[in-house]
Amino acid sequence: MDLNLRGRTAFITGGGQGVGRGIALQLAEEGARVAVNDFFAERAEAVAAEIRAAGGQAHAAPADITDKAAIEAAIAGAVQALGPIDILVNNAGVTVERREKGGMAPLFLETQPDDWEKILALNVWGMLHCCHAVLPGMRERRWGKIVNIMSEAGRAGEARLAVYSGAKAAMLGFAKAIAQEHGRDCINVNTIALGAVSHEGIKKGPLSPEATPETDERLGKMLGAYPIARGLRRLSRPDDVAPLVCLLASDRAAYITGQSIGVSGGYVML
Repeated sequence: MDLNLRGRTAFITGGGQGVGRGIALQLAEEGARVAVNDFFAERAEAVAAEIRAAGGQAHAAPADITDKAAIEAAIAGAVQALGPIDILVNNAGVTVERREKGGMAPLFLETQPDDWEKILALNVWGMLHCCHAVLPGMRERRWGKIVNIMSEAGRAGEARLAVYSGAKAAMLGFAKAIAQEHGRDCINVNTIALGAVSHEGIKKGPLSPEATPETDERLGKMLGAYPIARGLRRLSRPDDVAPLVCLLASDRAAYITGQSIGVSGGYVML
């Protein structure tokens, strides 16, 4: 299926590794020009270089998305390099820090405002900054696609991840509201909810790409939470997420907006 993304420009936050990198590579493969944002400049440039080496068009746009002026400058630079932003993928996010040696995260009452700030700033304020920067151009051109990458914790709630669950739920509520506000402008806004994802940025533990149920006891237990993982014998990967992002970023999904779609192996079924 040709998604007809050639000539479109996409901006992906947190695109330097993992799910963001997978999305950036897939959008480029579909013909989109891709601006790769990451907090770490070397990561953003590495993925942009990977895309260019494969014959695509890409621009590294490193910036801290929690800094409104910085992300606006990065988006302006991407527009200058690649053209107006047609597709925004709000992928950058952070979860609560676990206790030492992979222990459980603390209960909400065991945390303090300083613990909440980073989670809320990256998952909520970063998304708001990016949307505020690209929506005027999308509205003017009467074409735009925004895809928020959230967590199933935001749809179902998860103990010991209260602030993170709330932040991801905010991404969903915001997407629905913006979808209503800008449907008249032909702007589609959707969310994709993920569970645990194994990717190259994780070097050890059950989410490492090298881990198997036979070599990692924790992974074996985790697979039981995901119905399809019991059969596939693995967790989700960036390649499971990127094709849906590309579809939602295309006119093949012109009549899909304000929706939340799980790519989590059945962890949450709505």
